[in-house]
Amino acid sequence: MTEMLEMPPAHPFDDDKLKEECGVFGAVGVADAASFIALGLHALQHRGQEAGGIVTYDTEAGFQSARRFGYVRDNFTSQKVMETLPGPIGIGHVRYSTAGSKGNTAIRDVQPFFGEFAMGGAAIAHNGNITNAVALRRELIERGSIFQSSSDSECIIHLMARSLQRNIPERMKDALRRVEGAFSVVAMTRTKLIGVRDPRGVRPLVLGKVGDKGYVLSSETCALDIIGAEFVREIEPGEMVVISDGKVQSSKPFEPKPSRFCIFEHVYFSRPDSILEGRSVYETRRQIGVELAIEAPVEADLVCPVPDSGTPAAIGYAFQSGIPYGMGIIRNQYMGRTFIEPSEQIRNMGVRLKLNVNRALIRDKRIILVDDSVVRGTTSQKIKDMLLDAGAAEVHFRIASPPTMWPCFYGVDTPDRDKLLAAYMSVEQMRVHLGVDSLQFISLDGLYRAAGVAEGRDANAPRYCDACFSGEYPVVPSDMIDKGFKLKAAE
Repeated sequence: MTEMLEMPPAHPFDDDKLKEECGVFGAVGVADAASFIALGLHALQHRGQEAGGIVTYDTEAGFQSARRFGYVRDNFTSQKVMETLPGPIGIGHVRYSTAGSKGNTAIRDVQPFFGEFAMGGAAIAHNGNITNAVALRRELIERGSIFQSSSDSECIIHLMARSLQRNIPERMKDALRRVEGAFSVVAMTRTKLIGVRDPRGVRPLVLGKVGDKGYVLSSETCALDIIGAEFVREIEPGEMVVISDGKVQSSKPFEPKPSRFCIFEHVYFSRPDSILEGRSVYETRRQIGVELAIEAPVEADLVCPVPDSGTPAAIGYAFQSGIPYGMGIIRNQYMGRTFIEPSEQIRNMGVRLKLNVNRALIRDKRIILVDDSVVRGTTSQKIKDMLLDAGAAEVHFRIASPPTMWPCFYGVDTPDRDKLLAAYMSVEQMRVHLGVDSLQFISLDGLYRAAGVAEGRDANAPRYCDACFSGEYPVVPSDMIDKGFKLKAAE
């Protein structure tokens, strides 16, 4: 008999997904940079919905900034706010709190961060996570630095301030050579837009062109589309670009490392209409469904996605299996992340505020439910209950990623390991816990094949960062070791 294990309770509005770290966007050489940035951040809203900020520079007004909690559409569509952000150059940021005061962000934690140096001011916006931030912060404070936020990203500004280099791009190189972990950074001076990726290229960053002399930097290509920018190329791992006067200068200031792009960008984080590494995110997710149908077939009447992130994989699963595809669950598009302060009765409705079962479609049918991941499992249980309540004959879960067994230290808001269902349950225990007829995850090799690596995962030299599945971290998370965290390799 399979032993039943209890999960810690979760907030009823917790959507039980890993939260993407942040989104960054910068523009230079355009008449109204702030408007371009606001549109770009709106397209990147899925990467961070807690808060956003924009910094611009104008020769008359100087550096100006606006930082707000909430959605871009609620803050940076106001003419009154946008008039305070003049100039042809600027950068912006949307965030989840992956470092600093998680879930309890102060406005001082909202990026971009600004610093005034001897050679002029500079602002930075950071996507990722610095894994040696605790040690750096301790060292900087002991040497007299005064921190204004709890964010790991502020370390970069202080390291730049202490550099002896004569210009800001060189100071940034100095600072980032001290930083460990994952970073895609957009930065600006009065005349230059700067973009940098860490040597392993864990987090994405792309370059786009607007008109004759305008350029933009963005976390994803979908933000180029919204402003009509031409996609030029991805910033390479370990590359720094400095853009000024319509020219792009490139350098490689870091010691070369094997590329380890985050595979979860393909699975869930990036928008399906973005292009990653020359490959359509939508097509990769559809191919994940194809691989899942090959690896984990089951007799059923209907393939249904958990919207919206499970949709492309469900389409691929239905295509490969020959089982009809149907929208068995409908998403309320107006839910958002904030809602009325609920009464206890409404609170108990849980995910029903976001998702509703299409009863006429699923009644008396054997349902294959395709989702992108299982984290705590709380939402999966509720969706299964909704399907059974609506008359489904059977519920089979197929998951478009391997079991999430390890936390991420590179800019993703992952629960502690003891709250990850797969960290202490086998797949069969998880099936019993969720109360479904069958449960299967795509294999790590299958995921790699779907992402375009035909031979699967090379255990000696993995193409991607897949630490949340494998426990093999490409950069040692120094801060976590200080807290007693044990790496898989050390166990």
